[in-house]
Amino acid sequence: MSVFSDYFFAALVMVTVAIMIDLIVGDPRALPHPVVLIGRFIAGYERLWNRGTAQQRRLSGGLLTLMVVGGTWTISWLALALLARLHPGLAIIAELWLLSTTLAIKGLGDAARAVVEPLTKGDLPAARQALGMIVGRDTQGLDEAEVARGTVETVAENTVDGITAPLFFALIGGAPLALAYKAVNTLDSMVGYKNQRYADFGFASAKLDDIANWLPARFTVLCLWLAGLLLNVTGVLALRWRGALRGTCHDAPRHPSPNAGWPEAMVARLLGVQLGGTNYYQGVVSQRATLGKPLEVLQVTHITATVRLMHGAWLLFMLLSVVVIAGLSFILKGLL
Repeated sequence: MSVFSDYFFAALVMVTVAIMIDLIVGDPRALPHPVVLIGRFIAGYERLWNRGTAQQRRLSGGLLTLMVVGGTWTISWLALALLARLHPGLAIIAELWLLSTTLAIKGLGDAARAVVEPLTKGDLPAARQALGMIVGRDTQGLDEAEVARGTVETVAENTVDGITAPLFFALIGGAPLALAYKAVNTLDSMVGYKNQRYADFGFASAKLDDIANWLPARFTVLCLWLAGLLLNVTGVLALRWRGALRGTCHDAPRHPSPNAGWPEAMVARLLGVQLGGTNYYQGVVSQRATLGKPLEVLQVTHITATVRLMHGAWLLFMLLSVVVIAGLSFILKGLL
């Protein structure tokens, strides 16, 4: 077995165990979460540095991006290296925990179920409140279809941010690179807005997030489509997988984000629903391009179907990763 095969086989084992930890434990509140610490660092320096001219804001925002992403990778790598010198077992345990903190499989599923349960019982106020915990839009006054839309959009988009993209970077560079990706993602979620306050300061963060998510988002679309095909063929769900890839390629570029529109458009096409449209943020209207076609009225069952697609996507992502790694190992073995 080549060095390449050895490395990626070990990475696959580590990532698989980390997935199991996340599925069982999730994010215990009693333990410190790296993303929370990263967020506090960003918030503190944003208050200090987000001032001056537009050019000064861009420079200071770029410096913050470099500090946060580079610092996250460096600190985590050095910590694991130090633990490895003390005892290899300590480094393995620490890396497994760090890897699990970059994943949100259980958390995303739980958040969706927190909306599904009251919505199923007809408790719309509780469903709105649960949705308000995971989205930034105003949720007061939303009907069932709009609550379902917000949940479906969140699960679809975060299938990339919270699952497949961290898995992608974890397989390439272990916990340090996966954590660096989460730092990029956290920066974008905190300062990557195109408003008066953050348009310049968050410019570098937003661009780096676009770059980091470009390939994982499109790979995830393929996995979502394959998951939809398999769920349809096995009779688990009745999904519209025919033409979904073509429809996604048509719809996704209309989304303001170069990446978020891809998983949302694919889920919309598979479910036969329409996502996007009008949202309100602190009373201010925000109009987004629509994705998919309204062949069905959005309802609670579409949330459950989206969660199943999410699970199918990350499982297929791991399976395809094994196939790709095995193929590359075979090719390299023939060349060496």
